[in-house]
Amino acid sequence: MTITGMDHIVVRVKDIKEGIKTFRDKLGMTLERTAESEALGIKQAFFPFADGGFLEVIAPLGPDSPVGKALEGRGEGIHTMSLAVDDLAATVKTMQDSGAQLIGVGSPQVFVHPKSAHGILLQLTERK
Repeated sequence: MTITGMDHIVVRVKDIKEGIKTFRDKLGMTLERTAESEALGIKQAFFPFADGGFLEVIAPLGPDSPVGKALEGRGEGIHTMSLAVDDLAATVKTMQDSGAQLIGVGSPQVFVHPKSAHGILLQLTERK
């Protein structure tokens, strides 16, 4: 098990258009694409990094979505940090053996619960 770096960061915003303006127009990042996920209840904007990682800006489709509830409770800011790992299965096993609380084990999207990471939702992403 090796954490090899940062895969991507997800930033939670109230308004996707304002989020895009901030990162593209004010901070000079390149907008690669936008998307919408009904299943997750979010609008998304993707800004790539030269190393293959990316910044994902998300806004809720409605106040009752998980992101809408997170905005209400915690406001705008970092929603998720995704760590690149070389072997997801081995990383999950090691973390479970160490007592970390994980979410989504057995699926392609595994997260470290914020209670096990000082309040930060961490996603584990296998990148070889």
